[in-house]
Amino acid sequence: MPELPEVESLRRILARTAVGRTIERVRIAEPRLRRKVAHGFAAGVEGRRILRLGRRAKYLIIELSDGAAMLVHLGMSGSLTHRGIDFDAAEFAARHDHLEFALDDRTRLVYNDPRRFGLIRLVPRGELPSTPELAGLGPEPLSAAFNAEYLARIARGRRAAIKNLIMDQRVVAGIGNIYASEILFRAGVRPTRRAARVARKELERIVAASAPILRAAISSRGTTFRSYRDAEGQPGRFAPRLMAYGREGKPCRVCGSLIRNVVVGQRASFFCPRCQR
Repeated sequence: MPELPEVESLRRILARTAVGRTIERVRIAEPRLRRKVAHGFAAGVEGRRILRLGRRAKYLIIELSDGAAMLVHLGMSGSLTHRGIDFDAAEFAARHDHLEFALDDRTRLVYNDPRRFGLIRLVPRGELPSTPELAGLGPEPLSAAFNAEYLARIARGRRAAIKNLIMDQRVVAGIGNIYASEILFRAGVRPTRRAARVARKELERIVAASAPILRAAISSRGTTFRSYRDAEGQPGRFAPRLMAYGREGKPCRVCGSLIRNVVVGQRASFFCPRCQR
């Protein structure tokens, strides 16, 4: 599932290429996404100009003229690509191009989603904070609000595994399975440990590790294992820099011990048995 770095990378690309363009037509080939595309969605979007691109957690926010915004979630396998004449669509099966936005410069924004777990909604901009998707989200991990004092307060008395805690979107917004594994590796904390038993200095290391890892992944356009592609149709380049995630049975890049995989909260969780305690 695309996480904060993938969505932030997407936002930055579209902020350069799509802002200022007017959506002339919308084609809905398949409305049955995670939540069915609303009746009247196309009419509500056509003729509006793209003003700004924002992001909250794993949600892309496309701000439109006349006080509207599109809330976009890529689900497990979705992509939103900006396709011009020279765009190479070889990686995208046309049967999964579920929504297409024709822009006034003859380019297209195309939402492709083989598994249809994504979401696209039209929301009044003033109502964004109170929408079910965004209401109740925790602080952004790149913000000053995500600090050791905050995490220590949240972790106090919690029996949940520390990995599950930092993946809880109500605790911190945007961190998923890939980057939780990487953050805990850098912090030297085993993912299975109960949050309440993680020492304050370890929580400080978790917070300190979060922003550098996420920023490095953003600068590499995120991580691609199978299907993720950015707005230009390119895969993320961060995978070769991963220290733990997806490396089961391979030697730790720090100590040489074999990376292990354990299920935490029904998710594969990768860690080094020597570097992480």
